[in-house]
Amino acid sequence: MSTANSTAKTSHNPRLAVILSILLAGLGQLYNRRYVKGILFIILEVSFILTLGRFLNTGIWGLRTLGTLEGVDNSVFLLIYGLISVILIAFFIILYVANVKDAKRDAVRLRNGEKTPTFKEAARNVWDVGFPYFFVTPGLVMLAFIVILPLMFTIALAFTDYTQYNQPPRSLLSWIGFDNFARLFFETGGAGNNIWQDTFISVFTWTIVWTVVATTLQIALGLFLALLVNDPRIKFKRTIRTILILPWAVPAFVTILVFAAMFNDRFGAINTDILAMFDLAIPWLQDPFWTRIALIMIQTWLGFPFVFALFTGILQSISKDWYEAADVDGASRFQKFRNITLPHVLYATAPLLIMQYAGNFNNFNIIYLFNEGGPAVRGQNAGGTDILISWVYDLTFELNQYSMAAAITLILGLIVTGFAFYQFRKTRSFKEEGNI
Repeated sequence: MSTANSTAKTSHNPRLAVILSILLAGLGQLYNRRYVKGILFIILEVSFILTLGRFLNTGIWGLRTLGTLEGVDNSVFLLIYGLISVILIAFFIILYVANVKDAKRDAVRLRNGEKTPTFKEAARNVWDVGFPYFFVTPGLVMLAFIVILPLMFTIALAFTDYTQYNQPPRSLLSWIGFDNFARLFFETGGAGNNIWQDTFISVFTWTIVWTVVATTLQIALGLFLALLVNDPRIKFKRTIRTILILPWAVPAFVTILVFAAMFNDRFGAINTDILAMFDLAIPWLQDPFWTRIALIMIQTWLGFPFVFALFTGILQSISKDWYEAADVDGASRFQKFRNITLPHVLYATAPLLIMQYAGNFNNFNIIYLFNEGGPAVRGQNAGGTDILISWVYDLTFELNQYSMAAAITLILGLIVTGFAFYQFRKTRSFKEEGNI
């Protein structure tokens, strides 16, 4: 008995439908006798070309050349136009691919004799299936222009020669490849002195030390205090917890400014009221070493209340039966801490603790508000306490070294992204997501 479908159109060629759709969006649908859909695709493509064709042509030209006439072409505007063109072309390509896939799918159905939905049925199916996407799409479009476009602009700027002495529209920018990155990592200047490389190594080293030491201290202090307050022998726990969390209630910038005044070399309370009793006067704001010590102490003060509150909640959720079982087995306090308390606390809070490190890596506020990254260091174009993010700020708004600032921003972003991704992948709570 024959199993051939009587409505099958074996002569209908899906490959031809695909080729027609590539030549002009909608032609494949017309070949499939999907006239309404085909006309809609044609209108969309023709409208896109007529309304945006000239803009896209100028944008791509500007992105490729960054202008050809000094004083007339503005390289920055051309760069932005070019990046917007790239985003629009990406949207157009997505639509075009959808058009080709739709033509091929309908052609296969016709060839096999399957029922193809009418335009109304297709529209109803799209509405039913794509209902969430209709509400997500406007947000995604806005995200492309509010987040992705500035990100693309920063990446592009890192590969240009946009400096204080080469600014549009007076001058034209040029693509210089990886020269900015080479100046940071490899190039040596006259007499073996390269200010960019020296400054980058100094700032990067301090950024790592600052991140590790300040964050670890605030976590250790928060954990230590949480363990103390959670001890059953401690009374007035609510009062003690309230007092310890109070520093968190004060806005951070206010606390930083107050500490900046207290650590002032000439009139600060630290030198004039406390250290003066021991005939000491420490140059907190003039010596990079002491400024860094002060910054780490201030960050520990600012950061421990959050960690304390976090650990306090976790400690109260640990079952007392576990400790009683450990007592029966003769476990010491340290053994109970190491095998019960610490694993439980770290398992529940590891992602938040990782974000503490990532946050301090980019902690601009305390560096800038305390001493604006100072004091100055001879032979470098960054202050003695500048971290990467505050150095980028100085390069952008003080020194107008835009392309170099963009290059450092890229490096900074890659470090934070790689660190966060690696640590999250290693965290058990991340691996077991959805298994609870």
